[in-house]
Amino acid sequence: MQLGFVSAVLADLSFEEVLEIASREAFDCVEVMCWPAGGGDTRRYAGTTHIDVGTLDESRAAEIKRQVDESGVTISALGYYPNPLVPDPIERQVYIDHIRKMIDAAVSLELTTVNTFVGRDQWKTIDDNWSLFMEVWPPLVQYAAKRNINIGIENCPMFFTDDEWPGGKNLAISPGTWRRMFEEIPDPHFGLNYDPSHMIWQQMDEIGPIQEFAGRLHHVHAK
Repeated sequence: MQLGFVSAVLADLSFEEVLEIASREAFDCVEVMCWPAGGGDTRRYAGTTHIDVGTLDESRAAEIKRQVDESGVTISALGYYPNPLVPDPIERQVYIDHIRKMIDAAVSLELTTVNTFVGRDQWKTIDDNWSLFMEVWPPLVQYAAKRNINIGIENCPMFFTDDEWPGGKNLAISPGTWRRMFEEIPDPHFGLNYDPSHMIWQQMDEIGPIQEFAGRLHHVHAK
């Protein structure tokens, strides 16, 4: 097991400075945030751009790999956590396109995993969100699978603020939903970025899913 942190906790530092701190404090890895540069998302831990996947070219990818090698710290995954099922189709497509760019960046950086949210229209039930889920996610998973990149879906329910109520902005909050997701999209590249803390405060079993979904655990968060 490798122990690391999400680079968003050091949002004001450069990518190289993040690696320096991770190395100095003896962390093994970092999940590197890849929000669009200048995107302006002010949600806590959102909006951080330590790798700009929108402008990543061969030269910059080589520089990043050199910095990583010299630091002795690895990149566990690239991370970007928008709401890809937002009702506005124009906004939704922006998020989908950026997830694809993040997948391409993972290929360029010789990584295995990207992390994100499934998303949700918080004004609709899970069932009423499902048709849009099936419109958005099978093509994204196929895109990642063709490039041998895993997608880790974080299980935070995202209903902490007034604009996230009543249903939250993430469908993937419980084992029942995960079973349905993986039945509909059986490709093993589609899995979880599992955070047991969300299970605990929702008063769910946090250990059982580790056993049941062991083959789908592409990344883990902990608090």
